[in-house]
Amino acid sequence: MRLGVNLDHIATLRQARRGAEPDPLHAVGLVERAGADSIVCHLREDRRHIQDRDLKLMRALVTTHLNMEMAATEEMVRIALDTGPDMVTLVPEKREELTTEGGLNPRAGGEELAQRIRMLRNHGIVVSLFIDPEVDAVREAKRLGAHFVELHTGGYAAQRGEEELEQAAERIRQAAIAARRFGLRVSAGHGLGYHNVARIAAMPEIEELNIGHSIVARAVFTGVDAAVRDMLAAMGR
Repeated sequence: MRLGVNLDHIATLRQARRGAEPDPLHAVGLVERAGADSIVCHLREDRRHIQDRDLKLMRALVTTHLNMEMAATEEMVRIALDTGPDMVTLVPEKREELTTEGGLNPRAGGEELAQRIRMLRNHGIVVSLFIDPEVDAVREAKRLGAHFVELHTGGYAAQRGEEELEQAAERIRQAAIAARRFGLRVSAGHGLGYHNVARIAAMPEIEELNIGHSIVARAVFTGVDAAVRDMLAAMGR
C-alpha cells in the first residue's frame, strides 16, 4: 500500500496572505524522506492554492512520483503535456465548492474526455479518473482508456456509526474488485484520516491512498516528518 501526500493545503495557507510562506515546495523533500511514495498536487482552474510555478518546480524536485490532479479541460491538458507529471488524475471542479465534492461522471465527458485521455496516454502519462465507488463508473473508466481509478472515499469518511462505516467500506471494496476485474489499477482518497484509514488500507485491491488535509493538519503540531510517519503507521505499513 503506497501513500501519496497532497500538498494543496500548504498552498492554501500561503494563498490566505498571497505571500511566499509556507512554500509547498519545502515539504517535498520532507515528505519523501519520511517514506511517502508520491507527491500529489491539484492545479485548479481558479488557482486557489497550487500555482503554475509550484507545479513546474515540483516536477524538478520530486524524486518519487508526481501525481497532478486537474480538470479535463483543454488548458489543463496542455499544461500537463508541457510539464510531464508521472500521473494525471482527472477530477470534477466547481468554482463554488470548498473541496472536491464527488467523483467525476465519466459518461458525461463523452468523446471529448476520451480524446483528452488518449492525448495524455500518447505522451507517456498514466491517467487516473477520480470517480465515485460505483461499478458503472468503473466500467466507463475502462472504456475511456484510463489506467487507474481513484475511488472517492468522502462518503465513507463522513460516516460515524460502525454499521454505516462498514456499508460504505463495502461499497468501496466492491468497486475496487470490479476495477481489478476490468484490468484497472486502483487508488483511493478524500477525507481519510488517522482514525479511519486502516479499514481502507486493508483492502488488497487498492494499491495507493492519496491523503492531504489530515497530514498537513497534524504537521502544524508535530512537523511534516512525524505526520507522514504517523499516517504510514495508521495504514499498517
